[in-house]
Amino acid sequence: MNKLNLITFASELNKQGSIRASHQELFTTLEKEYVVNIIEPKQLETLQTDDLQLVFISSGGVEFSFKSHYDKLPKPLFLLTDGLQNSLAASLEINTWARQQGEPCHIIHGNSETILKEIGDYQNLYRYKRQLHGKSVGVIGEPSAWLIASGVNYLEAKNRWGVEFVDILLDDVNHEFDKITNQEAENGADIFIKEAHHCKEPNRDDVIKAYRLYKVIRNICILHKLDAITIQCFGLIPTTGTTGCLALALLNDEGFIAGCEGDLQTLFTLMAVKAITGQTGFMCNPSQIDSTTNTMLIAHCTIGLKQTTEYTIRTHFESESGVAVQGTLPAGEFTLIKCGGNKLDEYFVSSAKLIENTDFNNVCRTQVRLQLDESVNYFLNNPIGNHHVLIHGNYAEQIDRFFHENQLTRMR
Repeated sequence: MNKLNLITFASELNKQGSIRASHQELFTTLEKEYVVNIIEPKQLETLQTDDLQLVFISSGGVEFSFKSHYDKLPKPLFLLTDGLQNSLAASLEINTWARQQGEPCHIIHGNSETILKEIGDYQNLYRYKRQLHGKSVGVIGEPSAWLIASGVNYLEAKNRWGVEFVDILLDDVNHEFDKITNQEAENGADIFIKEAHHCKEPNRDDVIKAYRLYKVIRNICILHKLDAITIQCFGLIPTTGTTGCLALALLNDEGFIAGCEGDLQTLFTLMAVKAITGQTGFMCNPSQIDSTTNTMLIAHCTIGLKQTTEYTIRTHFESESGVAVQGTLPAGEFTLIKCGGNKLDEYFVSSAKLIENTDFNNVCRTQVRLQLDESVNYFLNNPIGNHHVLIHGNYAEQIDRFFHENQLTRMR
């Protein structure tokens, strides 16, 4: 069974034995699903952060003690109370105070079924956020010059999400690229060509060169122990003679979270989506919007091969060079998401249906038309930058709950 550490605020008159005795029905309920430990607030620093932690208000008269330990408590705040020993009254006072500090706060209270369900929901939120904590993000180069609204304050992001950023020079990539021989890349390149539905513009030598770049970036991920990476990919074209599209596609397939153009906001969105849903996302550009039908066309020049039903090998759209991926996405429901803002404190999410895979010559290679459930006017009136993330399946409610509980502003 999962461990549940109850950070317990109790009157000085209550000891551990009396706490269990005074709340016997609650503990009987909890111990059906969890191994329950009563933790005193002074023990907070000794807890393993991967274990589920929940604040338990077990009596009245604990408001000042809660206030004293507030900064060290797990956020967002959830307060468990069964109402006995004046605990509900204390929880109401604490909830009000916490919200006055700008912190969302929820009270878990009710019958056994309600309490277990709400703790289960809280456990998911806690687990998703813990999966982001301590992740190492590599930033190769800088955000592309046209991404004037897609930067991230490293310190704010670390404080909010626990994410660490590692800056890596483009020169490091160039230096390592020259060390990888064609022979080292031939086998992987040939497999990529063999499994493609079609190879249109690039030749085998082009694919080998792109595969060399993939091996370089993969080695950098391993060397720096990175969980995610974003690349100033246009800066590499003049020096390597290829594009990063194939590298990003293969890295995403392998479990690394990889994004392009140095866009840290969208890279974090990819990370959050993976933590919440387990899905790898497609980083895309809105290319056409029709507000009369609430539809839009999204596109980009790379996508993880595992996200497609088949793929065609193409050149990169803007530069007409290197190797890109034109993927066909499966039919069904999708979710479109963006987490952004300089502090990563804004988000958009909408469920959607795929209308068609398209093949226009004047937009990026992988293209799909979507019917959104939220209004497409968000993109015209209040967008969070350019790139967004598409995942297969309807996870809109789950993602909305996570971002809302972590006090992000939803944009519409």
